[in-house]
Amino acid sequence: MPWSPDRRLLAATEPVRAAASAGALAVTWPLLRGAPRGERHAVLVLPGLLASDASTLTLRRWLRGLGYPVVGWELGRNRGPTREVTDELPRLVRRLAEQHGGPVSIVGQSLGGIYARRLALRVPRQVRQVVSLGSPFGLAGGPGDGSPGARAYARHRPLHAVPPRGGLGGPLPVPSTAVWSRWDGVVDWRACRQATGPTAENVGVLASHLGMGHDPAVLWLVADRLAQSREGWRPFTPPARLRPLYTAEPDDG
Repeated sequence: MPWSPDRRLLAATEPVRAAASAGALAVTWPLLRGAPRGERHAVLVLPGLLASDASTLTLRRWLRGLGYPVVGWELGRNRGPTREVTDELPRLVRRLAEQHGGPVSIVGQSLGGIYARRLALRVPRQVRQVVSLGSPFGLAGGPGDGSPGARAYARHRPLHAVPPRGGLGGPLPVPSTAVWSRWDGVVDWRACRQATGPTAENVGVLASHLGMGHDPAVLWLVADRLAQSREGWRPFTPPARLRPLYTAEPDDG
C-alpha cells in the first residue's frame, strides 16, 4: 500500500513523539517499579535497522534492574542480514543458553524483531520466547511498501548475505508477542502483527516507532512477558492503571 500523506506526517514527527515517550517514562516510573518479575533467565535484545546497542540501552537497563542477565548483540550498527549477522546470531543464542542453563528470551526492535522470529525457527530449543517491537515481519519476502523503513532496508540490500524470506507471520514454535502501533511513522503497523493462537498474540500501544524502546507501556509489557513461566504462558492483560496506554486489536485486521 502506498505511503499516504498521513503516514508521512507521522514519519516527520517521529523524533518529537519519541521524546514524548521518554517524558512519559519519567512520569510513570513510580508505577513501573511494580512491574512483574519472573524466573531469572538470559535475555537478548536486538536493535533495529541502522541502530546499534546504544538504541536499546534504556530497555536493557530496565530489564537488568528486574534481575535478568541481559545482553545486546554487540555487532555494531544493524545494516541488515549480512553474513556476519546470519552466522553469529544463532551462535550467540546457543552460547547464552549454555551459559545460563536454559533457553533465551529475545526482544527485538523493528528489524531486530524479524531476526528474533527467524532465530525461533532456526534454533527453537534455545529460544524461550520472542517479543517483537514494531517489526514488519509481514513484509518479509515480499515487495517493499514505500515506507521509510522499507526504503532504508532496500538501500542496504547489496550488503545482505541472504534474500528476504517469507513465512514469518505464521506460528512460531515458541510463545511470541508482536507489539504494534497505529502511530508508527517508520513501518506499516499492519505488517507488525501475526496470526494469533494459543501462544501467539498482538498488543497495540500508543508509541511511535523510535520511542518503543523506552515507552512505559512497552517496558511494562516486556517485563510481564518475561515473567511468564515456560509451562504456563498466558496472553497479556494490561494492568488497570496503565490500560489507557494500550489499544484494542482491530476487528478487520
